[in-house]
Amino acid sequence: MARLKVAILISGRGSNMAALIEAMQEPDFPAEVALVISNRPKAAGLEFARAANIPTQVLQHRDYDSREAFDAAMTEVLAAAGVRLICLAGFMRLLSAEFCQRWHDRVINIHPSLLPAFKGLHVHERMLEAGVRIAGCTVHFVRPAMDEGPILVQAAVPIAAADTADSLSARILEQEHRIYPLAVRLIAEGRARAAGGAVTLENFELPEQRLINPPPR
Repeated sequence: MARLKVAILISGRGSNMAALIEAMQEPDFPAEVALVISNRPKAAGLEFARAANIPTQVLQHRDYDSREAFDAAMTEVLAAAGVRLICLAGFMRLLSAEFCQRWHDRVINIHPSLLPAFKGLHVHERMLEAGVRIAGCTVHFVRPAMDEGPILVQAAVPIAAADTADSLSARILEQEHRIYPLAVRLIAEGRARAAGGAVTLENFELPEQRLINPPPR
């Protein structure tokens, strides 16, 4: 069976991109990275991708008159590469409604909170300010609105009393690197499908663990 062709879009160091690339290098993984695109020519993640012998493309958004024109250029490059799934990995651009419609249910994103809570930026600081006890991360299908779309996979991370934004971010990032490849695998194997505002999963069993913070005595 042919492996699902994936493109990864980045704007920076691309640590989630690296996790995806490493996972897809396993011979039994049902997807492969066909292309990495960045809107910033100096994005550190491009060097990692090139070192892994993955084709890269730089499309600078400032070279285009509008978001729609930039997204149309991306669509042309993605289609030419035979891409069937797009993974956003620190891609700091909102996608146009036209792009989201063209690639409907074929674009996924990872966000460092348990969506729908704490959408947007400065997530770790906001969670600490709000005093929540459990943080986490989410992989979801992309919609035109920021951090909207059916949820694929989530991981919960307890918040420690001594946590800073940096320490919490580091612990959440470890889980991001675990659940993003899992989400791609579920899609590539045909086990996850968006249906309305939710995702249906096949061969899914509820985890036995329960996370309570602080733990009961």
